Amino acid sequence: MTAPPATPPPTDAVGGYADAAVAVARAEGVLEAVSEELFRFRHALAGSEDLRRRLADADIPPERRQAALEEVLGSRAHPLTVAFLSFVVASGRARSLPAILDRVVEASAAAADKEVAEVRSATELDADQQRRLAEALGANLGRPVDVKVVVDPSVMGGLVARVGDTVIDGTVRHRLDQLREAL
Repeated sequence: MTAPPATPPPTDAVGGYADAAVAVARAEGVLEAVSEELFRFRHALAGSEDLRRRLADADIPPERRQAALEEVLGSRAHPLTVAFLSFVVASGRARSLPAILDRVVEASAAAADKEVAEVRSATELDADQQRRLAEALGANLGRPVDVKVVVDPSVMGGLVARVGDTVIDGTVRHRLDQLREAL
């Protein structure tokens, strides 16, 4: 009697899509640019319930979902970014996009032997500010850091940096809350 064939382990679709995106972008020499665009798209997607719904609606033909995506990105994004997002949406994985995009950003940073620091600021940070912040966070963590900035007006002033499970809150709101508690 022969043993039944081994069942292959389930594939990690999120990781598979992310690994594919990183491999292609790295091969084309555009990993940093594509990763940054996918990071920004991830946050745009989080802020638009209408876009999330349109991209994930199985009742809408894939071509129309892809057209909605291309309408949002237009010619502002790298063709590889648009092609990757279009492929994921056409494959019916739009609901997994946030997780896929997070994995792409993490894998991109890991490929450069860095940690990802998601920084929330009330205003955009210029290149010099981002460089200095990356140096300070890297010195604090003992590892190089790739700073990804999210403009968030609710921050009011200062910054919130999240690196993995570590959160550094230097916002005005946080300081006011501390003062309120002290009083």
